[in-house]
Amino acid sequence: MIILNAEPRGYSEEGRNILREVGELREVECDRAELLRQIGDADVLVVRLGHRIDDEVLEHAHRLRYIVTATTGLNHIDLVSATARNVEVLSLRGEREFLEGLTATAELTWGLLLNLVRRIPAAHSHVVAGEWDRNRFQGVQLKDKVLGVVGFGRLGRVVAEYGKAFRMKVLAADPYMSDVPSWVEHLTLEELLPRSDVVSLHVNLDERTSGFFDRRAFELMKPGALFLNTSRGELVEEVGLLDSLVSGKLAGAALDVLVGEAEKQPGWPKNSQVWQYASRNDNLLLTPHIGGLTDESLSRAEVFMANKLKQHIRG
Repeated sequence: MIILNAEPRGYSEEGRNILREVGELREVECDRAELLRQIGDADVLVVRLGHRIDDEVLEHAHRLRYIVTATTGLNHIDLVSATARNVEVLSLRGEREFLEGLTATAELTWGLLLNLVRRIPAAHSHVVAGEWDRNRFQGVQLKDKVLGVVGFGRLGRVVAEYGKAFRMKVLAADPYMSDVPSWVEHLTLEELLPRSDVVSLHVNLDERTSGFFDRRAFELMKPGALFLNTSRGELVEEVGLLDSLVSGKLAGAALDVLVGEAEKQPGWPKNSQVWQYASRNDNLLLTPHIGGLTDESLSRAEVFMANKLKQHIRG
C-alpha cells in the first residue's frame, strides 16, 4: 500500500511512524501539478488544507482508496466525487471525545478579538515606524460587554467560557444546544444579534449552512459591534460584511477564513474584495486559517488520524 503525504512539512514524526506500519510512506511537498503526477499509484492520500481534492485529482487517482485529513471541515474535498469513485474520506468530523482536548481555534478567536478591541497590529506598526502617540490607539474594555456566540458546540462553548472569564455577559444561539450553563442566555439568532457587542461564529459548514450569516444578519447586528469568524469562509456573505464595515454599522471584524480558500483560484486572495478592504483599513483583521495550526493540535491530530487509518484498514 502506497501512502502519499502531499503536505509533509512539519508532520508529526510519531504520525509518520504509524503510517509506515500501514504501508510505504511517500512524502512529497506538492503543488497542484505535482499532486496530479504523484497521485496515480497512491492507495492513500494524506492532506491538510493546502489542496482542493476535486474531480480532476480523483480522475488521476487510479488506485486511491482513502483520503486522510486531520480536519473537521471537508469543503476542500469533493465528497460527491469521492463517494462515486469509492474513495473513503477519514477525518476528525464527529470525533467529539478527541476534539474536546483541542482548544487552539477558540484561543485564536479570542486573540483576534483582543487585537481588534485594543488595535494591537496598528499600534505595533506605529511603534516600529518610530512613533509613540498613545492617544491614537484608545481601545475598548471587554468587561460588561455582551458576547454573542452563534453555534454552541465544542468551540463555541470554549469561547463562551473565555467571555465569562473576561466578565462579559454571554448569549448563545443554537437550535440544537443542550446543557446550557446557568450564566449563558439561550436566544434565537434574531434575538441575539441586536444585543451583542461581539458576535463570534462557530457553525459547521455544509449544504444547509452555506451563506448562513447573510446580509440580513449583519443588518440585525448592534451598531458598533464586532464580528469574528474562525469557522469557514463560505458561512458568511462577504458583501454584506463589507457593506456593514464601509457604512460604519460594524466597528470591526476579524476573519481566519475567506470564501474561495478551498479553490485558491489564480490571483486569490488579492482579488478578493475582503482582502482589498483589509489592505486599506485596520478594522478588518485577516489571518490565513491558522486556527488549529499549533504544534500541539497538529501533532495530536496527525497521530490520531494515522491510528484511525491503521485501525480502519486492519478492522
